[in-house]
Amino acid sequence: MSQELKKEVFFNKATIIGVGLLGASFALALREKNLCKTICGYGRKEENLKRAKDRKIIDDYSLDAAKACEDADLVILSTPVGLFKEIAENIKGVLKKGAIVTDVGSVKGRLVYELESAMPDGVYYIGSHPIAGSDKSGIDDARADLFNSARCIITPTENSGESAKKKVASLWEALGAKIELMDPMKHDEIYAIVSHFPHVIAYAIVNTVGEIDSKYIEYAGKGFKDTTRIALSSPEMWRDISVFNKDNIIKVIDVFRKNLDKIENMLNSSDASRIEDEFTTAQELRKKLK
Repeated sequence: MSQELKKEVFFNKATIIGVGLLGASFALALREKNLCKTICGYGRKEENLKRAKDRKIIDDYSLDAAKACEDADLVILSTPVGLFKEIAENIKGVLKKGAIVTDVGSVKGRLVYELESAMPDGVYYIGSHPIAGSDKSGIDDARADLFNSARCIITPTENSGESAKKKVASLWEALGAKIELMDPMKHDEIYAIVSHFPHVIAYAIVNTVGEIDSKYIEYAGKGFKDTTRIALSSPEMWRDISVFNKDNIIKVIDVFRKNLDKIENMLNSSDASRIEDEFTTAQELRKKLK
């Protein structure tokens, strides 16, 4: 990292709102790259915050979000997205002029505009979504290199401050991510298909087993585990994502239902050739994913 870039994205104080896997990894990455003097954490569970401090993930913490954000140059929202607006309202009174607020949330869309409008004068919110993480959610799995080579979608609007937008983009680049700018609405349309919907389906697959006979789960092999791994993800986090992006997810479910109906009809008619063609079409598209 060049000294010029390091200077551009250095912060005296960063506040992590939600010290879980992504928030803690962000803090560790800031610390490893020496991009921040002080890191403060906020969360609902003091035990988790104490552990984060003991592990030197954060320097200090508060159970009061506003207090944690006092004098912060950078605030990172890393809670379930359903809490973002409430948190923004709670902290806006203490955000100093020139501060930047960003996030690691999987939903953007209208939420970006709502968070923008909650910011006081001289403070900018710039949405960001690092495509990183796992089905884990705690600090035990946090690591400083989580964002290395990961795609990070930044979702500025016509109201975004140019300087703040550039600084957030440069920050993610400094943490090793590959930046892409995208319209907030387009972001939610895309990630409904490739992320949010698959999580919904993974939960539905596991619940289908449970509805037929929960004991059958004991016979599941690697294929089932691979297909449903993401059903281990935080139900609280994915509840919020599903609700906030429900319109796009419902559209995808409609298309999925048509594909299931098509396969069901092929099975009813024992049309092995068309079933193979259907599977081959999917296989060829899946090969494009590196």
